[in-house]
Amino acid sequence: MATTLVSTDYNFPGQTAVYHGKVRDVYSVNPDLLVMIATDRISAFDVILPQGIPYKGQVLNQIAAYFLDSTADIVPNWKLAAPDPMATVGVRCEGFKVEMIIRGYLTGSAWREYQAGCRELCGVKLPDGMRENEKFPQPIITPTTKADAGHDENISREEIIARGIVDAADYEVMEAYTRRLFERGTKMAAEKGLILVDTKYEFGKHNGKVLLIDEIHTPDSSRYFYADGYEERFEKGLPQRQLSKEFVRQWLIERGFMGKEGQQVPEMTPEFIESVSERYIELYEHITGQPFVKADEANLVDRIAVNVEDCLQNMSL
Repeated sequence: MATTLVSTDYNFPGQTAVYHGKVRDVYSVNPDLLVMIATDRISAFDVILPQGIPYKGQVLNQIAAYFLDSTADIVPNWKLAAPDPMATVGVRCEGFKVEMIIRGYLTGSAWREYQAGCRELCGVKLPDGMRENEKFPQPIITPTTKADAGHDENISREEIIARGIVDAADYEVMEAYTRRLFERGTKMAAEKGLILVDTKYEFGKHNGKVLLIDEIHTPDSSRYFYADGYEERFEKGLPQRQLSKEFVRQWLIERGFMGKEGQQVPEMTPEFIESVSERYIELYEHITGQPFVKADEANLVDRIAVNVEDCLQNMSL
């Protein structure tokens, strides 16, 4: 099986801090730069699973770079360069403690809550009589607080503003950007025979300006259905063919794991790990329309270091 990158410990020139997230390791360099490395770690239910997924980091980083570049004309973002298949260098922003989740269809965690009787999600009223995977009349925004540790929590627009998590003016900008990005992502997915079902965006501020940060439209942050066969499967009440991380969550649920205290992560067999890797690569090729070229992994750690350091050196010239 291919080599995986599940941890990093770099010391880049000008480095001032490092943050190890669930999937990404973020290095602060000088006052205004970030180096974000997409590792091969995989998380579900806010738990980092014990084994990495080959090429997952490369897939995430390259999909994010593709969409950041493809949406830069409508929403400004943090990316400056992608010097390595698993690394992006960009502008350091003060991140808002909110994730902007936008949903075009009733599925996933929203469906699980709806099924349990919930008819209001993050202050958004939901009509009675909806079915799993049904399209909303209009996409709905269901934000969550961005927790430093533990689980993110659903929150309404009104509560975000009332609690001073984000001020009203900045929230309006974030909301407008979220709708614009989802519209563009939906159009790009449709051109490739896919449906962008739901996704999340994160924003930050740099020099008083709201910027899109982190990843967008990747299988870690988004859910895609295949457009072909959607209507027929929906009418028959069949599960949708999808490209997302939801199949990993379902695999865990079927084996009695939902991230709750006392639950054990089921054994991740080589066959399962390989199938997850193949799903990520499949999504890359579908959503970008480009063949996935596996990067040389022989000296993975050193390769990233050299590529990032060369990029930082060129930026300082």
